[in-house]
Amino acid sequence: MSTDTAVATIAAMLAPLADVDDRGIWFDGEFVSWRDHLGYAAVMGRAVREMLDSTRPLHVGVLSNNSPDFSALMAAAARDGFVVVGLNTTRRGAALGADITRADCQLVFVADDTADLIDGVDLGSVPIINLDSAGWRRQVTVGGTEPPRIEPSPDDLLMLIFTSGTTGDPKAVRCTHRTFAGAGKMLAERFGIGHDDVVYLSMPMFHSNAMIAGWTVAVAGEASIAVRRRFSARGFVDDVKRYGVTYANYVGKPVNYILATEPAPDDASCALRIMYGNEASARDRQHFADRFGCRVIDGFGSTEGGVAITRTPDTPSDALGPLRAPTAIVDPETGLPVTPGQVGEIVNSSGPGLFSGYYNDSEATADRLRGGIYHTGDLGWVDDEGYIHFAGRLGDWMRVDGENLAAGPIERILLRHPAIRQVAVYGVPVEIGDEIEAVLVADGALDATEFTDFLGAQTDLGPKQWPHRVRIVDALPETATFKTVKRTLREQHAPATWVRQSSRYVPTAR
Repeated sequence: MSTDTAVATIAAMLAPLADVDDRGIWFDGEFVSWRDHLGYAAVMGRAVREMLDSTRPLHVGVLSNNSPDFSALMAAAARDGFVVVGLNTTRRGAALGADITRADCQLVFVADDTADLIDGVDLGSVPIINLDSAGWRRQVTVGGTEPPRIEPSPDDLLMLIFTSGTTGDPKAVRCTHRTFAGAGKMLAERFGIGHDDVVYLSMPMFHSNAMIAGWTVAVAGEASIAVRRRFSARGFVDDVKRYGVTYANYVGKPVNYILATEPAPDDASCALRIMYGNEASARDRQHFADRFGCRVIDGFGSTEGGVAITRTPDTPSDALGPLRAPTAIVDPETGLPVTPGQVGEIVNSSGPGLFSGYYNDSEATADRLRGGIYHTGDLGWVDDEGYIHFAGRLGDWMRVDGENLAAGPIERILLRHPAIRQVAVYGVPVEIGDEIEAVLVADGALDATEFTDFLGAQTDLGPKQWPHRVRIVDALPETATFKTVKRTLREQHAPATWVRQSSRYVPTAR
C-alpha cells in the first residue's frame, strides 16, 4: 500500500495499478486485471471525450446499477477530465429528468437493466447510450483519436453525487479529487488495506458510501474489488466466501438484513476483517462481529464531507466517537454550545471542511454554511465522558408538553427489545405540539402488555418519551441507500396498532 501522503488525485492513485495483473475486478464470477480494466477505461475515456462539447460542463450521467463499466467510467473521468454524475436508480419521471438537467449532463449512460427508467423522460437533445449495446461495445473497441491526458488538480471536480433525499429534494454534492483521494487514503491506512485485500462493493455506486468508503479505498490500497450489481443479504454472505472479501462497507440497514439470513457453520472462518459504515445499531454490530469473526466499525459522515467523527478504541458501543474540535454541538436556535446531555446540532465550527458546495444550488450551499460554520442537520448530544451520541435529524425534533425531544434516543431504547428489528420514531403535529408515533418491524408477535412492561423497565426513558401510538409493519420505506424515509410514514396516516391509554398500551379497534 502506498504511503505517499502527497498523492491527492485519483488519477495519481490509479497510476501504479496500470501494470498490475495479479489484482483487479471480480464481477459475476469473472475476473479482469487492473491492467486490462484501466486499459478499457482509457479507450472508454477517449470515446466519451469525443462526444462532449468542450465549451460546456463536461458532465456525464450514469444511470446504472453496479458494474465494471461504472468503475471504468470513474477511472476514465479521473484520467480524462470529465465529471461522472451518479444518477439514483430509484428516481423516476420528471424528478429524474430534473436531476439530469440540474447537473448539466451532456449525455447519459444506461444499461440493459436500467434503460427503461429513462423511457418517457423529456431530456431534449441529451443522448442516451446503453453500455450493454452492441453499438457502444464496438465504439470502445475500435478506432478513434487518443485525446491528451489531463493532469487534474486536487480541487478539480470528479463526481456529482446526489444526497439521499430523506429530508427533502436531493442535492448534487460537488466531490473533488481531494474528497475522494483524502478519504480513500485515510481509510486504507486506518484499516491496513493492501495488495492481499478484496474490497466488496454492493452499495449503489451512484452514492458516496460505495465510492468514497469502498471503491476509492481499494484504489488507495491497490487492492482487488468484488462488485455486486445490487445488494442482497444472502448474496453478501455467498460473495464474501466466494471472492475472499476482506473489507466491505455499508450504509443504513444492510447489517440488519444480513443478520436475518440463516447462519452457516463456516461464517466465522471467512476472510472478512472489516465491515465499515454508518447507521447500524450497537446490537447489530456486535452480533455481526460475532457471527463473521470481524470488526464492525460504525462511523459518522455524509456525502458533503463537512464533519467527520472517528471512533476510538474506548468509544462506548452506542456512541459515535469523542467530541474533538472543530466538531461542536450547538443549540440550533442560538448557535451556542450545549451542555452535556443536551441535544443540539452537530456542526464544524471551523468552516466547510471538505464540503465543496452543491452544484447549481447556491442557496442550499449558503444555508449549509450559514454563520461561517458547516451545519450537518444532524442532532447529537455529549455524555459526561465527552463522547458524542447520535440523536437523529433536525427534522426529527418533537415538541411534547413544551419540551424539545429527539427521536434518536427513543429509537435506540426501543431497539433493546429482543423482538424489534427496526424502528422509526417521529412527531405527529396535534393542536399544541406533537405526539410521538413509533413504527416497528419485529420478529414474531409483539404483545401490548409485555411492550408496556418493557418500556417501564427502561430507566433512561423519560415519561415524555413514551410513544403515544405504535404501529407494527412488515418493512420501513427506505431510500436506495437503505435509509428510512420518515416523511413517507408521516404521510401514510395509517391507523395505529396500539395506543397509549392510562400509562398502558392497548390494541386499537379494527
